[in-house]
Amino acid sequence: MKPACKWVSMPILAAVLVVGAAAATWAAPQDQQQQQAKPNYTLAEYNAYKAADAEKDPQMKIKDLDDFVAKYPGSALLSFVYRDYYLTYYPLKNYPKTIEYVDKVLALPNLDLGTRLESLGYRAQAMLYGSTDKDLQTPDADTKAKDAAAQGLQTLSQWQKPQGMTDDQFATNKKGLGVLFNSVAGIAESGLKDYKAAADSYKAVLALDPSDAVTHFRLGVAYLQEMPPAAPDGFWELSRSIALKGPGEAQVRTYLKNQLLHYQQPSCEKLADDEINQMITLAATSADRPASMTIPSADDLQKARDETANFLPWLQEGSDHGKVMWLATCGLEYPDVGVKVLDIMPGDNDSFTLQVYRPAAADPDAAAKEMDAATMPNMQVHVVMQPDAKRLMKDDAVRFTGTLTNYQQSPFLLTWDNAKINPEDLQPAPAGGKRPASRTAAPKKPGQ
Repeated sequence: MKPACKWVSMPILAAVLVVGAAAATWAAPQDQQQQQAKPNYTLAEYNAYKAADAEKDPQMKIKDLDDFVAKYPGSALLSFVYRDYYLTYYPLKNYPKTIEYVDKVLALPNLDLGTRLESLGYRAQAMLYGSTDKDLQTPDADTKAKDAAAQGLQTLSQWQKPQGMTDDQFATNKKGLGVLFNSVAGIAESGLKDYKAAADSYKAVLALDPSDAVTHFRLGVAYLQEMPPAAPDGFWELSRSIALKGPGEAQVRTYLKNQLLHYQQPSCEKLADDEINQMITLAATSADRPASMTIPSADDLQKARDETANFLPWLQEGSDHGKVMWLATCGLEYPDVGVKVLDIMPGDNDSFTLQVYRPAAADPDAAAKEMDAATMPNMQVHVVMQPDAKRLMKDDAVRFTGTLTNYQQSPFLLTWDNAKINPEDLQPAPAGGKRPASRTAAPKKPGQ
């Protein structure tokens, strides 16, 4: 699922205007008295065009241009008329009309490089800012935008530094147009569901401007839309966007969290916030995703849940093993967890907390010796609404069913909530004062 997002990259229109002012080699039509050769348009045509061109009111100007085209449909001045159209529609934010008249210019024969580059720049800018317009969200519009962006990049590669422009100015404007054309190509390719191509276009933008937070966001979305998703790369790019203080941070965080939850399907949603904060912190210090950064998938978590013998050892170990096991088991209800009671802490009403010890050894004999020797708890169990459980005593061996809710790696301690003691372990002790021995096997897999 894509986020509902209306962001656009920083304005690049300045570069487009520079192309129009400095790089275009064509000249506006001259007064007949100033031309040595006979013009290929009449004085009436010229005067009609000049009157429309001089009109300041946008709506009146469009009407005058419409009248000119109706009267002189084959005029040699149409390239100037169409340019006036798109320069009028663009500030009105009528981006479909802007693109329509840019395409009319581009369809004319014998365009010089400056005219073509300026027109393609305005077309790309209109597509960028009009990307949420339904008329520009069709496969046909995306295909044309992609082709025009490719043409823009090709034309840009041929653009030479105009006279009067410094090297720095030329480099800045060329970079701006490169960002613009590649951005529009990526948006169009995403619209066509060609997410691998879109990712390549966005990476081309970032090669020019590594700190473009919006493009990091778009690249992250493209990675996550691939089949199969390049999820770790997608999460990293979204985190990088947030770390760079891109627009709509809360929106990006929400999207990132939803995608992470879908990818991992954990039982404890709260852990996703911790993962996201860690990724953002790391993304603020590095432009590239470290090879050591891993994000376990739902399959990885299920494999960890199946590793019942490694439940406590991995959590005690910490590191990547502990991280995966905690993501896999937090929020799950485990049945009949065998423990030794080390302390009983009274609570409100019929609730109380047991400080208990759970052996890590899988071998029954080793687990029994470990439990007998235990003096410090490695679990705390919050028992609720079970008055009979108050008869428990220190050193009792019991089984409980509860939900795993918290994990402290050092000193090691697991917290269980909504726990119930197995009623069989609460029966009156037989002769000799010993209660029934509890099982000490590792916790069963959830659902068994």
